[in-house]
Amino acid sequence: MLNQVREDIRSVFHRDPAARNTLEVLLNYPGLHAVLFHRLANGLWTRNFKQLARLLSTFSRWLTGIEIHPGAKIGRRFFIDHGMGVVIGETAEIGDDVTLYHGVTLGGTSWSKGKRHPTLEDGVVVGAGAKVLGPFTVHKNAKIGSNSVVTKEVPEGATVVGIPGRVINHPLTEKEKTRQEMAEKIGFQAYGVSNDMPDPVAEAIHLLLDHMHAVDNKLDRVCTNLKKQGIQGCDEKLPELNNEDFEPVNAGGTD
Repeated sequence: MLNQVREDIRSVFHRDPAARNTLEVLLNYPGLHAVLFHRLANGLWTRNFKQLARLLSTFSRWLTGIEIHPGAKIGRRFFIDHGMGVVIGETAEIGDDVTLYHGVTLGGTSWSKGKRHPTLEDGVVVGAGAKVLGPFTVHKNAKIGSNSVVTKEVPEGATVVGIPGRVINHPLTEKEKTRQEMAEKIGFQAYGVSNDMPDPVAEAIHLLLDHMHAVDNKLDRVCTNLKKQGIQGCDEKLPELNNEDFEPVNAGGTD
């Protein structure tokens, strides 16, 4: 439980550049408060202390402005940014490293019992004011734009915008996934760049990532063959890269 709390706190620093220190996060982030209250309430719910779980959930809503039903299943490093007006229904399921912004609803479209709320897989990001309604799955690393209304399954890696929600870019190809993995490996992200918005600088970086991936593979093969011959020299660790070196400069944003 304590390790999970530490992870929740670290996730705030990872996804909010406005976070300065642990005390500030603990005292001033209602999204974190709501998640911690939910983990307690969900523990009570699963142990059949349902009335007490609902009371704790209601207190959390009063305190934070975020409503999470104690029956909802939430994974690790879940982050709610700002948070006011977020609603998460009873049968919603949320994977690891998911981010929701304020005003998001994970709701149902039916009064029947059973699964009626959405499932968000690992790495999903849902923009401010978006409504995700129904018992379908938003697959890994998908992004839902602000104020969108989504009522159908979203493919892995897709971006959805509008009312009703429509996919504006298709799932990543194998080559694009390789680029993304290499970018994550060195700490780089091309913020705000999508496949339908060509950018010469981003394209140059993509080519560099392809080249680095090819060099990595070649070096791995060379080291493997050297070890087979009993030759040492591939045990040295590469220099560590700091995420801060790859962060974009804040150009007057609110956070």
